[in-house]
Parts: sequence; structure tokens; C-alpha cells
Amino acid sequence: MARKKLSKEKSLRRTKFYAQCIVCLAVLGAGAFLIKGAADRSTIVSQSPYADDSELPDATVETAPAEPDPDKVLYESSMVNTKDKYRGDLILVNNEHQYYSGDEDLVSILEMNDETDRHFFTSVDYSYKILGCVYEPMARMIEDFYNLYYNDTLTIYGSYRTTEFQQQLYDEDLASTGENESTRVAKPGFSEHETGYAFDFSETVNNDYDGTGDFAWINENCYKYGFILRYPEDKESITEIQYEPWHFRYVGIPHAYYMTKNDLCLEEYIDLVRGYAYGDKNLEFTDDNGKSYEVYFVPSDDGAETTTVPVPAGKKYTVSGNNIDGFIVTVYNDGIPAIMQYKPGSGSADSSDADSSENTDDTADNADSNDGDSEDIQQ
Repeated sequence: MARKKLSKEKSLRRTKFYAQCIVCLAVLGAGAFLIKGAADRSTIVSQSPYADDSELPDATVETAPAEPDPDKVLYESSMVNTKDKYRGDLILVNNEHQYYSGDEDLVSILEMNDETDRHFFTSVDYSYKILGCVYEPMARMIEDFYNLYYNDTLTIYGSYRTTEFQQQLYDEDLASTGENESTRVAKPGFSEHETGYAFDFSETVNNDYDGTGDFAWINENCYKYGFILRYPEDKESITEIQYEPWHFRYVGIPHAYYMTKNDLCLEEYIDLVRGYAYGDKNLEFTDDNGKSYEVYFVPSDDGAETTTVPVPAGKKYTVSGNNIDGFIVTVYNDGIPAIMQYKPGSGSADSSDADSSENTDDTADNADSNDGDSEDIQQ
């Protein structure tokens, strides 16, 4: 009986095992059937012809940061007194534009000659003055002229004038001509001589400087020292002043070069530069010595005490007013890199590393001067 009972239990366990196997196979079969059905019902969807994946980044490629352009000039903001648009070596003073500054840093020409031991030119007397920044380039020009021709007859008989003295000359000219206006003498308040940037030559032999003979060298080469012949013969309709071969005006070497090479008077040049506003293309040129410059214009903010003037970072530059409506920035691409130190109230702003051929144009105290009599009345 015991053995019979044991055989029965073993038979039941075997039957149960087989049943479980059958159930597992059934479940696996059903799963396989469902997977196959889903696969049969699925389709591959192609990309739409209208899809644009050209801008999708490649996740497997790392983009390197862009290298800075070494030739690109960076600019920074410089705050300039708006009223300083009336100061600087590029101010335009003529019958339409009055001179307003009145703060001239003047030096006596003869006193400077004594200090620098220059005795190859003279002026009428010790009261004849000129801006300090103009004396040195003027003296160097005359010295080079003397070394070429050994001619020591040059004299300066028109330099800085007070408004009162300019009024006297103007009245005298009207009395002699009987006219209501003068084309030989600028109106008081409208003369370059009141700025200290201009001077007139004469000579001690004939008392008549006409820019010919030996003196032709000066008129042809003055731009190399930063001067222009202010009233050319072919520009009388623009300057409204008769031809004066003896009247020179300091504007700085870059501008004197450009005006001379392009046959422009100061009025034409100021108009030209105003067309090169900051943010647009700069006026770019290279002089005979291979030095390159850029010039651009910044309008003055006449509704505020200060004007923001963009200036190149790390480059030599100057800032000058134009005496009309803004500022002219001159960039010296070949100058020693330096940060500009703008000096409020100065004649023009200049970088501290100015070349020996350039001069700062600070203006300070007002001073008087008396011009002597001469046979010719100067502008």
C-alpha cells in the first residue's frame, strides 16, 4: 500500500510539471505573435522634403571660439566738453564763423628766439606773440629754409592780434577803400590772427614777401611742418579773402599734407571731413613718409555740457573742434600706442606721446599783442 501511494504522488507531480511547461510555452507563443503583429503593422517614415536641418549643430563636433581680428580697431568713449568744439588746431575761423575761445597760450616770438638761440629770423618787436604749439614747427621750417639758402631776411610782422586791434585794422581798410566790407582784412572777431594759429611773413630787404625766389621753398614745403597757405589764389571765391602768399596757418601735419596734395582750402577740408562721421568709413590716407592716418567726425551734443567722442583704444590720436558743429578725431596709425589724455579747456586734445614733428595744442591764459605798422594790411 505504501509503495502504491508513493507512485501516485510521483505521477501527480509529473503531470503538474508538464502542465506548467505547456502554459509557459503558450505564453511565449502568444507574446511572439503580438510582437510579430506589431512589427508587421509598422512602417518607416521618411524625412519630409520640406524639412531644413542645415542649421542643426553636429553634436560630435566641437566649435572652436572665433579668434579676435588683430587689425580691428576697438573704440572707447571719451567725454569732451561740448564748448571745446570752439578750440583746436582745426577750428575754421572766417567771415561766417566767429572765433569764441579767447584762451590763448601765447609766447613772445623774440623771447623764444633768445631762449632757443635762433637768430636767423626776427619779428617786429617783443610784443609779437604766437601760440606756444605753433612756434616750434614755425621755427624749424624757417631754420631748414635758412640752412638751404642762408637767407636770414625773414621777419614776422603779423601774428596774434586782439579783437580791438583787428577792429582798428578793419576800420582803416574801409576808410582807405571807401567800401562797406573788406576783402583784405577779416572782420573783428572773425580773424585767424585772433586765434594765435596764424602768422604773416615779410622780409627785411624789400618789405614784401610774395612767396617767390628763395621763399618759394617755404610756400611749397610748409605742409611738411603742419602749415597751409591759408588764402590761395584760386580759392578766393571760397575764402572770401584776396590771395595772400604771406599768410600761413597751423593745422597739423596730417591735415596740411592732405589739403596740399588735394588742393583744398580749409573751408573745403572741413566740409569734406564732416562727411566721414564716426561709424561710417573713415578718411584714410598715407603721407610721403609712409605714415598712415585716419580722420573722422563726431557731431557735438549741443544740448549737453559734454559730448561722448569715440576714440581708438591703445592708439595715438588727437581731438580738435571745428568751430562749427563738432569734433575731428585724427588717428596716428604709426604713432606709439598710447591712451589719449583729453585736457578740458585745451586748444585741442592730444596724446601724451606726441611725435617731435607734432605739437600739443593746449590753450590757457589770454594775452594781448600789438602788431606794428606795415605797408600791406593783412587779413
